[in-house]
Amino acid sequence: MIVVCRVALGAAQVDPRTALIERAAFEALDAGHAHEAAGLFRDALTGDPKNARLHLGAAAAAYLERRDADAEAEAERALELDAALAQAREVLGAARHRRGDLVGAIRAYEALTASMPANTEAIDTLQRWRRELDLQDRLQQAVGSHFTVSFDGPREAALAEEALAALDRAYWRIGDLLGTYPFAPVPVVLYTAQQFSDITRAPAWAGGAFDGVIRVPMGGALDNPKELDRVLAHEFTHALIRGSLAPRGVPAWLNEGLATALEAGQPAHTQGRAADAHAGVPLGALPSSFTRLTGAQAEIAYATSALAVRRLLDEAGGVAVANLLRDLGDGVDFDAAFLHRIQRTFADFQRSLF
Repeated sequence: MIVVCRVALGAAQVDPRTALIERAAFEALDAGHAHEAAGLFRDALTGDPKNARLHLGAAAAAYLERRDADAEAEAERALELDAALAQAREVLGAARHRRGDLVGAIRAYEALTASMPANTEAIDTLQRWRRELDLQDRLQQAVGSHFTVSFDGPREAALAEEALAALDRAYWRIGDLLGTYPFAPVPVVLYTAQQFSDITRAPAWAGGAFDGVIRVPMGGALDNPKELDRVLAHEFTHALIRGSLAPRGVPAWLNEGLATALEAGQPAHTQGRAADAHAGVPLGALPSSFTRLTGAQAEIAYATSALAVRRLLDEAGGVAVANLLRDLGDGVDFDAAFLHRIQRTFADFQRSLF
């Protein structure tokens, strides 16, 4: 879910400077420059701390930066100041859902849809979350040292144990390579194909998803032990990146490329497929999520990204790539971070790929 804040600026302001900062903050937010917007909202709130719109903007920027606790707190403050600010309920629900507070997310969206009965997207999201809660209430769990696997029904217990074993293999292999491990146990949910599609809204080609929870359909991957290892290693890498290295600021090609490069049993044809496609897909054209791509486009995007990241791992090593991710999560400029950690410019690296 992407929250974009478009709020009309009010006439009454504390001072002209704050008005200008507020306008610049919302313009940065609408342009997708969340880090810049967050700083501007902080500056504006210093001059106008009781401005509900500013707290809403700060909440939206925090959400886009994946600072979900901050997003929740700012959205709640916006609603304290202006209970009619419906967009704050949208941000509040989204942040709560991503933090795993499904009941709280549903409450926020119930209030949102009550105030905006024509908002069909919010109604659809609310219905989906209610179905997710109904499923969650009947799930059973298999608990390991580093993961908690939830599944629906006793017949899936053996699959859950296989998943735990595959996840533990990924935990040690990938953690050792990158020199880092998750800070807390990672939640995993196994679904039927229909449940997975309904709850994640992932494209048909997706073999799994991660949104704070590793979500995997039980068909396909779980019918084949090698495919199980591959899919869970891929999603675990996403969990490790977001939870321990860089919750924000990572371009999709680096995020997905690392997850694909570290899959168990990486297909041998990937490098050739990427080389054939690279002329039309430079890394700079792959900054955002691949979920809107077609299956054929996604295959090229993943292959290109994986080839690039394998080169990074070969040249600089896993710890250097992990440190690059940490820098990006801290808001360091990409080109500067790349030069510092990889010891060459990004432009030079791209030219050397093919």
